[in-house]
Amino acid sequence: MLALILLFAYFVSFTDKPDSTNPQLSARAVEQRQKWGIETDEMDYPVSPMYIDSLRRMGVLIYHPSRWFNGVTCEMDEAKAAEVQALSFVTEVEMTRDSSSPLYGVDKRKMTAWESTREIGAWTDEQLALYNLIPLHEAGFEGQGILMSVCDIGFSNANSLAGFRPTQELGHFDFTDDAEDFYGSTGTHGTECLSTITGIQEGFYGAATRADYYLMRSEEIHTESPKEMDNLVAALEKADSLGVNVFSVSLGYYLFDNGEWDLNKTTDLDGRTTRVSRAATIAARKGMLVCVSAGNEGNKPWGTICAPADADSILTVGAVDTDSIAGSFSSYGPSSDGRVKPEVCAVGVQTTVISPDGTIITGNGTSFATPLMAGLAASLWSALPDENAMQIRERIIRSAHLYPGHDANNKVGFGIPDAWEAYRMPDPMGVETVKTEETEKPRKLIRGEQVLIIRHGHIYNLAGQRVE
Repeated sequence: MLALILLFAYFVSFTDKPDSTNPQLSARAVEQRQKWGIETDEMDYPVSPMYIDSLRRMGVLIYHPSRWFNGVTCEMDEAKAAEVQALSFVTEVEMTRDSSSPLYGVDKRKMTAWESTREIGAWTDEQLALYNLIPLHEAGFEGQGILMSVCDIGFSNANSLAGFRPTQELGHFDFTDDAEDFYGSTGTHGTECLSTITGIQEGFYGAATRADYYLMRSEEIHTESPKEMDNLVAALEKADSLGVNVFSVSLGYYLFDNGEWDLNKTTDLDGRTTRVSRAATIAARKGMLVCVSAGNEGNKPWGTICAPADADSILTVGAVDTDSIAGSFSSYGPSSDGRVKPEVCAVGVQTTVISPDGTIITGNGTSFATPLMAGLAASLWSALPDENAMQIRERIIRSAHLYPGHDANNKVGFGIPDAWEAYRMPDPMGVETVKTEETEKPRKLIRGEQVLIIRHGHIYNLAGQRVE
């Protein structure tokens, strides 16, 4: 597989967009833009085919264009890059992958590191009950009508597991250049993340089992380079063009095989520095709810969040256990410019997932907390289909148990959302809500053989029903 890796990748930026008459949006995307009053702008128009063809005639291998940043990710050698830089319609040629020896390969993957432990029983009720999602399910809202995308490193067997329903997968896209079989040996991580949203089998129930979804792959197996961030930009743009409502990505970047590209935690995590963080914000402004893992660096030297978790207007998600205690590994905020990060948290410590062989296991990582939060968002949005992404995001944040305060240690942000409260509250946009006694963390109570959840001074069973 390593021999298939193509080196010397670049992002080439163009001067203009001659074609401004044909936005690259599906009928669904156009309909949603009209529904929520989001105007078409230059970012929606395609990159010039003439410019792309000119590069191809020079022997440049085009990976994918970016209409948001008016350029292309491509492969060429350094001599060819100098020729391209001299073209009249090119403003910048930026190397995004070189021949540096892989230092952060699949065995050391930052955001996809996790530990499976043992086969377990029906624990999904407990992790869904922590943010009170079960009453929303019981009311009939499980993501129907909502289109999701899960972007990750690999989706082994995601097309054949009995716990998934193939009719809900509407397609898949691979933005990398290092794999031939999308569902083959590209990794298990994406499959496990997807299971927390859509999986249904004995002992297991996902957070938005009736949502349709696209699968997208942006993370490359053997290298760690800024090209992967541009792959993720391409995934976000594709999701936007398809009319995706909720985008879940459990990837993050700060260290690379070539240390010259490493991010600076004090300046570069402001949501405006990396292309991928800027893209996540653009996606949010164009009507998508983007959910991003905070990172698994909380107990490591880096400590803080990674890109694109620093993006504005998204949901960055930290990890807690079912007792509401933050995972030691969960990356902390704030962003470089002082914004609360993560905004919210979900179960990422001993999260129940379905592995590619169909067994139910547990794993650790903000990687798993993120699709759980995305599933909450999808189920909530299916109950409130006339609201836009920012309204759904605001409901989730304002329902969190620490809101309007936030965690002083920057581990869990505004806290653990309450899906049912988020559904029942009035339109939250522009309305300041003050909570007093509702700052208590949800916690577990064992009464005989019964497991109960205490939150906001009341006791609920694992079905989300109030018992006291």
